[in-house]
Amino acid sequence: ADAERLSAAEVQALGNWSQGQIYEHVARSLDSSIDGAGFSLPAPMRWMMSIFMKRKYLKRELPPGFKSTERFIPEETSVAAGLASLQGAIARQKHESKRAPHPAFGNIGPDGWNDFHLRHAELHMSFLVEGSHTPE
Repeated sequence: ADAERLSAAEVQALGNWSQGQIYEHVARSLDSSIDGAGFSLPAPMRWMMSIFMKRKYLKRELPPGFKSTERFIPEETSVAAGLASLQGAIARQKHESKRAPHPAFGNIGPDGWNDFHLRHAELHMSFLVEGSHTPE
């Protein structure tokens, strides 16, 4: 609902990605929880991440500033195309029960993935500000 509302408003995208790229990135993340991410961290790192980071990353606000690899940065995408991808990915979440292992946390199940997606979307959507504001 926030993405649909923001798509109809004047929005300033803070940070390095456009509004369309943010929607596309979140959509790809949603899809990866069903299709698999195509990679996973080595077992020792997954174990460490599960012990020390899993609860934080599933239950609390994700911190900005993570430097993503090129693999996760979408090409420039229009707002309409990004929104369509996001809407399609959300619909898949509602209709498909299969969930792949998380690449860092392993088998977290549908509830764990839902928590992760909410935190992940919260982070990226926080870079979209209604109006043509300039940061203070």
